[in-house]
Amino acid sequence: MGNSRSKCTETSVEKDQTTEVTAPSPTAQDDLILHSPVSKQPSSPRRSSMKPSIYVQKGDLASTKTDVIVVCSTSNFLRENILKLGGDAIQTSYNTQLKNNTTNSLITVATNGKFPSKQIYFLPCKCSEDENLLRDALKNFLATIIKAAVAANYQSIAFPAIGCGRMGCSVQSVAEIMVSEVRCQIKQYPISVSFIIQPEKQDIYDEFQKQINSDQPLRIKISNTRTISTSVRNATIEVTMGNITTQNVDVIVINSSAEILKETILNTAGDDIRQSFNAQIANNPNALLTVTSSGRLSCKQIFFVRWKPNVDESILRQSIVDFMWNVIQNILPHHYTSIAFPAIGCGKSACSVNIVVKTMVSEIKKEIQKRNLTLKVRFVIEPRQVNVYDEFCKQVLASEVDRSTTDDTLPSTWESPTGNKICFIVPKTSNECKTIATDFRRSMQGSDKEIIKIERIQNPRWYKQYLVHREDFRKTHGNDTEKVLYHGCPENAAYAIAADCFNRSFAGKNGTAYGVGVYFSSNAAYSHGYAHPNSKGERFMFIVRVLIGKTTAGNSSMKTRPVGFDSTTDGNHIFVTYHDAQAFAEYLITYK
Repeated sequence: MGNSRSKCTETSVEKDQTTEVTAPSPTAQDDLILHSPVSKQPSSPRRSSMKPSIYVQKGDLASTKTDVIVVCSTSNFLRENILKLGGDAIQTSYNTQLKNNTTNSLITVATNGKFPSKQIYFLPCKCSEDENLLRDALKNFLATIIKAAVAANYQSIAFPAIGCGRMGCSVQSVAEIMVSEVRCQIKQYPISVSFIIQPEKQDIYDEFQKQINSDQPLRIKISNTRTISTSVRNATIEVTMGNITTQNVDVIVINSSAEILKETILNTAGDDIRQSFNAQIANNPNALLTVTSSGRLSCKQIFFVRWKPNVDESILRQSIVDFMWNVIQNILPHHYTSIAFPAIGCGKSACSVNIVVKTMVSEIKKEIQKRNLTLKVRFVIEPRQVNVYDEFCKQVLASEVDRSTTDDTLPSTWESPTGNKICFIVPKTSNECKTIATDFRRSMQGSDKEIIKIERIQNPRWYKQYLVHREDFRKTHGNDTEKVLYHGCPENAAYAIAADCFNRSFAGKNGTAYGVGVYFSSNAAYSHGYAHPNSKGERFMFIVRVLIGKTTAGNSSMKTRPVGFDSTTDGNHIFVTYHDAQAFAEYLITYK
């Protein structure tokens, strides 16, 4: 975020400027398109055909004509100002609910004509100068408010700039987080959202306007948030991007130590569920599992499982094994057939994504096979956790390969394997070798290089994972996006790659200008620059099959692929991938 920091406060006076972003209500076939005409005053947002939209305007929150105005109840000045303007009836209603509100949950007060709005929503928000904590707090705050408004059939809502004034939050951080989270919410819910900024707070207004206008028009393919699945005996394992609270399954599983997610679940499920949960915890504070009914959620039951991360990798693995076993043990007596898990430990806990995901997937497979379960297991990943989603896909696809892919899928040119041998020299007199050499020399753009040998990479595990990934890409995109590209590297890296794959440990080795991933080029002369010679002067370059999928322009800040895209590019000959199974090294050329 930017270095300049200014305070965000939350009171306002009169309207004079508006910037909006509107979004067509998406169907399963639609793209979601955001655009941003500036200085256009929105017409009344209360119409039944209202499309999801985002506005920023200067004005007074109290006098905003909308269904719901939102007050951060930890902002003493704004809260007291609104209550004073509302008069005794609103003050009394608020105080009565506050007295019975022991869990800091949402308080809703009808305005009864005292304001142009219909309702006032009061909810605390624990803002922090730590950007990660601030992001979690604001996301939870916004999601709770918007879901409650939609559940009450309201169509428009107005927020102040939540920065808690004296907390010293960066205006840029607050605006970026609030706008991006609202964008996520209006893709799911048909509601118009306004940000109301004090007229004298030009810096705050400008930053919100900048965030709303950024990257416009922005086009996000709804179908790109796809589900990957595999069968294990009579069970199905799925990986999907989405919201754990909206899953229509028998059981939703929550780590009860994850405060933000737990609060989101309890707020969404309703006060009865919160009271049930609190009562059980009071009676048995050391319980490993607390079970409640679903309340307003679509599931049948919620499992709150106590789990703590650990920096010791062996302890972390065992804790996840115990977590999964505990869940399975407790669904069996009820004959439940579907269950949804979040990616535990992959958020603020910052556990090893590889260890968490691999253990969760392998343990659920073991339980399914050992008990011969008929079960649908869904791993639900937050849309912003692209790297976690990719790792789950990798592990699920690997499981599918081990189970169903046979030697019949291997290329006919492959030789019979001998022990653990992976690299096989291609005879120089073969058409296979001649074709590779001709294409390589042409791509080297006239540079006369001596080809010492060409080796065929015969790594069945990697190849089969790639085939499954390629088939998924074809189904998703409706066409073949495979390209044959080059990748140059030092000798030690070359044989490590051949034995395994282009895993994320190689990310950034060939630059980061277009993303921190693995780089490939259609231009062998470019890749030659990264094929550093060994002591004999020999260089090493792979010929690689790469799944480009849907690609977009990359930059050095991209540590994972952007949501809605599969790779990044320079727009010419360079492509960057972020998933281990997205590329398969077919040949390794050794040359001078």
